[in-house]
Amino acid sequence: MAAASHRRSLRKRRTLVVSAAVVAAGVGAGVVVMNANAAPVDLYHQTLAAKDGWASSGSGTTGGTKADAAHTFTVSTRAQLVKALGSATDTTPRIIKVSGTIDANTDDAGKKQTCADYASGTGYSLTAYLKAYDPATYGRSKLPSGTQEKARAAAQAKQAKNVVFKVPANTSIVGVPGTKAGITGGMLQIQNVDNVIVRNLTFAATEDCFPQWDPTDGDDGNWNSNYDSVTLRGATHVWADHNTFTDGPHFDSANPKYYGREYQIHDGALDITKGSDLVTVERNQFTNHDKTMLIGSSDTDSVGKLRVSIHHNVWKGIVQRAPLARIGQIHVYNNLYDTTTLNGYAPQYSINSRAKAQVVAENNYWKLPSGAKPAKVLSGDGTGSVAGGGNLVNGTVTDLVAAYNAASSKKIKTTVNWTPALTAGLETSAMNLPTSLATTTGAGVLK
Repeated sequence: MAAASHRRSLRKRRTLVVSAAVVAAGVGAGVVVMNANAAPVDLYHQTLAAKDGWASSGSGTTGGTKADAAHTFTVSTRAQLVKALGSATDTTPRIIKVSGTIDANTDDAGKKQTCADYASGTGYSLTAYLKAYDPATYGRSKLPSGTQEKARAAAQAKQAKNVVFKVPANTSIVGVPGTKAGITGGMLQIQNVDNVIVRNLTFAATEDCFPQWDPTDGDDGNWNSNYDSVTLRGATHVWADHNTFTDGPHFDSANPKYYGREYQIHDGALDITKGSDLVTVERNQFTNHDKTMLIGSSDTDSVGKLRVSIHHNVWKGIVQRAPLARIGQIHVYNNLYDTTTLNGYAPQYSINSRAKAQVVAENNYWKLPSGAKPAKVLSGDGTGSVAGGGNLVNGTVTDLVAAYNAASSKKIKTTVNWTPALTAGLETSAMNLPTSLATTTGAGVLK
C-alpha cells in the first residue's frame, strides 16, 4: 500500500511541476502542454493565453476553436485552401490544417503558373513598359498611365486572383507538425475581420510579377510591389505565432535594376495597417527581407487603434521595419535582433517610431557585428516615442534612445502615454535570449 501511495504522489508531483512551468511560460508561448496523465495539447484548438499581449484584450483571440467537423479542413493544395477559407464574410468558426507546402502560383488543377501566364492576353510586356515610362522621355512628375500601365495592372490582377487568400473571421490556420507546412508565393489577407490565428507556417517567396514604377517616390523613384506574406487591414484580435517569414529562395540581391533603381518584387512580411488593432506577434522568425513589418499605413492611419505586442521573435537578415510603427501603442519585448548582413540584406535600422507612435521596447537583445553602432538600431521622424529599458547590445545594457538622439537631429521622445499590462511571459532579463530563442521560434517547432 505504501508503494502504491508513493507512486500516486510522484505522478501528482510531476503534473504539478509541468503545469507550473506551463503557467510560467504562458500557453501562448507555444510550449507543448502535457503532464503524466494527458496527451499534448491539440494545436488546432489552442487559444491565446490570458494577458499574452494586446490580442488577449477584451474577448481574447480564440480563432476557429469552436469549429464543428464540417468546418475543420486539412489542405495541401491551393484549390483546397481556397475552398476551406470559403467566403470572407462567413463568420462560422473554422479550423484549417495546412499539410505540406502550398504553392499559390498554381491553377485549380495544380498546374504551375508563371509570370508569363499571368501576362498572357493582357498586352503587358516589361520591355514595352520600360520603353513607355523611361524617365528620360516620360519624365518624373507623374505616375505611369496609358496602355502599358493598364496592361500591367490587368496582369497584376490576374496574379492576385491566384495568390491572395482572404481569411474570414473566427479562423485558425495552423501548419501540421512534421510536414514542412507553409505557403509559397501567397498572401494571407486578414481584412476587416475579427479573431484569427495563424501558426506554425513558413511563408516564402511572396513575389509580385508586375511591380509598378513610381518616379515620384523619393528623389530617384522606386519600383513598388504588392503582396505581403500576411497582411492585416482593419483586422482585430489576431495572433501570429511560431511562423517563419523569408524571401528565399530569391533574395533581393538577385533583383535587376531598371531606371537605376532596384526592381523590387517583395513587399512586407507581416504588415498591420488601416486601423488594425489588438494584435500579438510572438515566437516568429523574420529573415532575409527588407521592409519587414509596417504598423500603420500612413501618418493619419487610425488614432486609438494599432495596438500591437511583439515578443520573443527572431529578426535576422532584416534591412528595416522591425517594426516601423505609427500612431499606436506598441510593446516590443524579449526579441532577438541579429544585425549581421545576411545574403545581401544589410541593416538600416530595427525599430522606427514615427507619427507619434508610443513604443515600449524592453529587455530585447541586439547582436551587432564589429564596427556597428547602437545609434543605428533606432530611427524616427522626431514625433515618435520609445520608452522602456533593459535592452542589451552584445550583452551590455544600452540606452538605445540616448545613443540615437546623440547622433540625430530628429530626437526620439522617451515617455509614452500608456503602461503595458498584458505581459504574460515577459522575461526581466534579455541575457539568455540568443540561446533560448534559437530553438523555440519559427515554423516547425510546435509538435
